[in-house]
Amino acid sequence: MFQWSKKVVKSVTFNPEIADESLLAQVESYLEAQPEKTFSDLCKEALWQALCVPDSVRPSPNTALLPMEQQIGELQRQIAGLEERFFAKESNRLEAIESQISQLTQQVAQLAILLSQGVSNQPASSSVPAVEAVNNSVSIPDPTPQEVDPVISRLSQYLDDF
Repeated sequence: MFQWSKKVVKSVTFNPEIADESLLAQVESYLEAQPEKTFSDLCKEALWQALCVPDSVRPSPNTALLPMEQQIGELQRQIAGLEERFFAKESNRLEAIESQISQLTQQVAQLAILLSQGVSNQPASSSVPAVEAVNNSVSIPDPTPQEVDPVISRLSQYLDDF
């Protein structure tokens, strides 16, 4: 009986006849449509079919790829889950920062109002609390009408813009 080495290379010759050329064109279009297959795979499949070998005896060409494809799919699902959790966490952080910026903007505006209403006209030795912060909010005491310092009124414009 003839013994083959572990790797045997056989060649296929396509003659310049119409039948062979059309067969070669079919082979090329088939391989372009299925880039994961090789000419060798196609020849083996054709030989299995031509020799009428039952499907139960034939090796499955995708058995090695199937577990790998499943692993790739699982990894893609895990990455998508990680991305969703990451973006949700970052979105919550962004909303919290925006809320804090809004609160700070309100506090700065209230401070500007206090400054423009003449807090500086009070004596320096007076220890009257102008702003009292409670739970990130500012309470403003009822100011008495006083003269407005022109320097403070000019600075308050910049504070309003800030």
